[in-house]
Amino acid sequence: MGLRCVILSTAAVLVLWGQETTFRADARLVVLDVSVFDQAGKLVRDLGKDAFKVYEDGQLQTLNTFRQDDVPISLGLIIDTSASMTDKRNRVASAALAMVKASNPQDEVFIVSFSESAAIAKDFTNDTAELENVLRALQPKGETAMRDALLLGIQHLRTGAHRDKKVLVVITDGEDNSSRETQADLVRVAQSSNVLIYAIGLLGAEEPASAARAGKQLEELTGLTGGRAWFPDAVAQIANITPEIAHEIRNQYVLAYTPTNLTADGSYRRIRVDVDVPGAVVRTRKGYWAPKESGF
Repeated sequence: MGLRCVILSTAAVLVLWGQETTFRADARLVVLDVSVFDQAGKLVRDLGKDAFKVYEDGQLQTLNTFRQDDVPISLGLIIDTSASMTDKRNRVASAALAMVKASNPQDEVFIVSFSESAAIAKDFTNDTAELENVLRALQPKGETAMRDALLLGIQHLRTGAHRDKKVLVVITDGEDNSSRETQADLVRVAQSSNVLIYAIGLLGAEEPASAARAGKQLEELTGLTGGRAWFPDAVAQIANITPEIAHEIRNQYVLAYTPTNLTADGSYRRIRVDVDVPGAVVRTRKGYWAPKESGF
């Protein structure tokens, strides 16, 4: 799903998924995490390399890496603690913990809480007891600064140990009404940082117009970064969604290629992945920003 674009300005050795790979100067590797679903919405596993075709701006690319691995990730839980979450907080905490328990035991997890501002509530850990204590202690109040919280999460992921795969999961129940960060800037930062964003929008109590705007923003963020968004009718339903997110993350294909277009012009490059499975749905990042000349 997500995409990682690595720039090496001198000859270098890159350790990728436990394998040591040497690249020449100025090589650029584009890495995609890809989820494949059948017509019933079930993950499709055990496909071979020949089942995939990757296009960048319509041009077929040559894959130099193909894997399907359950690798440890750096994961941020972005939890809405605005006042409207008061009656939802216990179920949200339980669902977030269920996701952590269904994830790779080597994952490192941190928590960002947000109301009218965002803060790191718990730094990276894989101790589920510590995570539970923090989640249960979050106190809802104030308004909703979701975009600022996601930006903080993206920035904090840069300090994580598992930089090959970075994921944010945001749980919120309303439209952002307090952030300084704009939607357009957040999308670009997320794409440039190669972060997968998943979202659960508990929007049933919102006014229809507000719910529609909030849902549209969550769909945009998740779709462009390679994640998914869910909009359950009731808070109890998230108990089934969070383990599903963990299952998807642990069963993604990893594809990598050196793009045929190595021009360092800062342009946006669109990506499409086709799979030789009738009726399959493929989820991955929609594209990436090429480096500018100064990036080499």
